[in-house]
Amino acid sequence: MNSQYNKWQIAVRISGATAMVFAFSGGAFSLAYWLTHWFYSHHEVRMPEYLLQLVNWGLGVFIMILIFAVVNVLVRPKQRAVWKEMMDALKRMAKGDFNVIVDQDKKYHGQMGDFIQSINDMAHELKQVELLRQEFISNVSHEIQSPLTSIRGFASTLQREDLSPEEQKHYLSIIEQETTRLSSISDNLLKLTTLEAEQQQLDKKRYRLDTQLENVVLACEPQWLGKELELELALQETEIVANEEMLSQVWVNLVHNAIKFTPALGSVKIGLHSRENQIEVYITDTGIGITPEDQLRIFERFYKGDKQRTRTADGSGLGLSIVKKIVELHHGDIRVSSRLHEGSTFKVTLPFE
Repeated sequence: MNSQYNKWQIAVRISGATAMVFAFSGGAFSLAYWLTHWFYSHHEVRMPEYLLQLVNWGLGVFIMILIFAVVNVLVRPKQRAVWKEMMDALKRMAKGDFNVIVDQDKKYHGQMGDFIQSINDMAHELKQVELLRQEFISNVSHEIQSPLTSIRGFASTLQREDLSPEEQKHYLSIIEQETTRLSSISDNLLKLTTLEAEQQQLDKKRYRLDTQLENVVLACEPQWLGKELELELALQETEIVANEEMLSQVWVNLVHNAIKFTPALGSVKIGLHSRENQIEVYITDTGIGITPEDQLRIFERFYKGDKQRTRTADGSGLGLSIVKKIVELHHGDIRVSSRLHEGSTFKVTLPFE
């Protein structure tokens, strides 16, 4: 349909250009006829008829060329101006300046207008990419700088000779924790980069999803028992064709977050059921909740809401980004609903195949 529409547009433009040429030539030859007719009526000219017609034709061609020359002289400076503006914009973009807008007054239409609009759209998209790149570098620098500062500070403290063995052991344990945190950030960055580049092969197989969720809950037993949380499972026996290892990362991350952000004596519920051609997994907690503003950005890389920052110092803000990417690679969807101080529910929807 689009191809037929484009052909129709081209045909209309060609027809319009052809009509314009005919109009110019018709006007030029008409003017030539009236000029020669006026001249012959005031001067006695004896020439064969074919010579008279030849003179009329030659004069018409001359007038037509003269009209095109005048039009070209009048239009060319404007064309030069817009081409110069476009070239200047492209040069600025090549140097990394994407704050360019060509033809702000929208003076040009048709093919020229479309070409100018494509340059403006490209500049806008490159500007957004550059802003994301700068934000990413800023976030990485912030996340890495914090553990490095701790390591440097405690390593300097360990050089003191008046430290007791207990103090030395305590400071060394902090350094070990911070290096583990750095390693985790590095691993998550590499994992997310690989997923976003779609270099990860899904290598799907059929397995029991309800069994996988049960194993994740059992692996987290020390954490939820330590906080005396009530764990409720409502798992329908379900088979899925997916990458088992990658989906395990999804459930581990979501369950860990539910336990981490739920106060002692709270509850976490994990449900699994299938409907139509979909599998739905939901993880509900009675934790601190997420503000509406944070819900809009919670799956962004390095994003951490204020509440989450105050509750944990070891989060990097990459976990939910990885979760979202893995779910999307499986052609699924993840959503969050939450009320502040009342809890949150993460719902993952996956296809059967």
